[in-house]
Amino acid sequence: MAIIKQSIGIDISKATFTACVCQRSQDGQLTFSKVLNFSNETKGYNQFLRWIKGVTVTGTELVFLMEATGVYYENLAHHLHKIKKTVYVVLANTSKHYFSSLNIKTKTDVVDARVLSQFGAERAHKP
Repeated sequence: MAIIKQSIGIDISKATFTACVCQRSQDGQLTFSKVLNFSNETKGYNQFLRWIKGVTVTGTELVFLMEATGVYYENLAHHLHKIKKTVYVVLANTSKHYFSSLNIKTKTDVVDARVLSQFGAERAHKP
């Protein structure tokens, strides 16, 4: 089945960020990549973008979704925006409601990145 949307969920902190790719197919099936950690600096951003290139499908909608976590998300969000990527920054209470709708109570970087990627793949967001 053809992939119609891809979303990268990013859980970000001061020194690192955790990312996961979710791909949604025409029949609504979701497929997740492995979850990886990167440094929250330019070197980590470049490694992240190389990884994204290898695990996503060219020509299919691709979005990046992260929570507004203090100021830690800002540099990565600006970097992605600068290179013309679609970036959505959601408030923590918005993602909390989505997590609750899935009955997810576990709070780890890996779970957060995975669920944020699903949130981006399943729902429409405003830039």
